[in-house]
Amino acid sequence: MDIEESGHHVRCQWFALRVKSRSEKRVATILRNKGYEEFVPFYRPRRVWSNTIKLAGLPLFPGYVFCRLDPQYRLPILVTPGVLYFVGVGKTPAPIKEGEIRAIQSAVQSGLPAEPWAFLEVGQLVRLEDGPLSGLEGLCIEVRKQHRIVVSVPLLRRSVAVEIDRAWVRPLGVIRRNVPRV
Repeated sequence: MDIEESGHHVRCQWFALRVKSRSEKRVATILRNKGYEEFVPFYRPRRVWSNTIKLAGLPLFPGYVFCRLDPQYRLPILVTPGVLYFVGVGKTPAPIKEGEIRAIQSAVQSGLPAEPWAFLEVGQLVRLEDGPLSGLEGLCIEVRKQHRIVVSVPLLRRSVAVEIDRAWVRPLGVIRRNVPRV
């Protein structure tokens, strides 16, 4: 989206805004009313309450609202009730690629099941929270297919590569570089 402003060409970009907990819808509505293009992707988890299943809309990225704007004019966004800060490096907001926003929009609009998922990288230390190896810690050495990862589990100072269900894994945050591929 380009805007012609007093003779010069301005390129609006997508940015992520960190917002107060549970205020994503309210912030998005205020931004829309201010004339900004905003985006808050929602998903519908299945919840069971007193023997009935209800579908409740929850933010796919809790605590975040995406907004398209000219980064030189951030103040109207920052003074919006519920907005905490722009996601970026230091005080410099980091733009999000248009293609990434379009991909999220397409996924949400497709009607296919979507849900928040831990971001796993090769070299990341993980803990197995479920399955037959529950409680063990290991190193993510490969991400395969849709819901499979390969974790190297150091038993007796030897590694055993095990392909497991991705849902069993919780990232611990430490990333090691130069991890050998299996």
